[in-house]
Amino acid sequence: MTQEVQNLVNQGKMLPLMEEFYTIQGEGFHKGTAAYFVRIGGCDVGCHWCDVKESWIAQLHPPTETEKIVANAKQYSKTIVVTGGEPLTWDMTELTKQLKAEGMSIHIETSGAYELTGEWDWICLSPKKMKLPTQGVYDKANELKCIIYNKDDFRFAEEQAEKVNGDCILYLQPEWSKRDKVVPMIVDYVMANPKWKVSLQTHKYLNIP
Repeated sequence: MTQEVQNLVNQGKMLPLMEEFYTIQGEGFHKGTAAYFVRIGGCDVGCHWCDVKESWIAQLHPPTETEKIVANAKQYSKTIVVTGGEPLTWDMTELTKQLKAEGMSIHIETSGAYELTGEWDWICLSPKKMKLPTQGVYDKANELKCIIYNKDDFRFAEEQAEKVNGDCILYLQPEWSKRDKVVPMIVDYVMANPKWKVSLQTHKYLNIP
């Protein structure tokens, strides 16, 4: 990567684009709705159960002009979901500014491990034990999505629920490879603690991206 390109990436005028696709949102509050997903490469949070580990190394994904990402997105949907990797690794100001100028509704799926940049209509915070969210993301999160892999994750979820704002919707979501084991635990937990809701990866049941 040339220094010129690196500078543009640092400014958010180019981003390491892994993939972009139009599909149905499978998780959380907006599940079942059509959205255009923009997956940005680069993540150092390192979840061992991550199902897109190929997104971790930013250098594997070509720096792409933000204008090109926006031009592609506006052909398909008014709802854009920026995901990763960890999109907040990069400055999201330019991307969201351009999407807003096109009248888009912009969502982000983030671990919250880095400072919040950009202007968002919906923030899905999915915190990880390895690298906790910044306070700014806790304060502005619209939904908290805690992944349940084992029993200790319920304790972690309650710790995270204490840190988000009072309007944040609380979700527990089974880790896909452990779903047969943890779904009954989640059902029992939500029935005993109804402030929580169940989130499922419905796109995997639908066999879509």
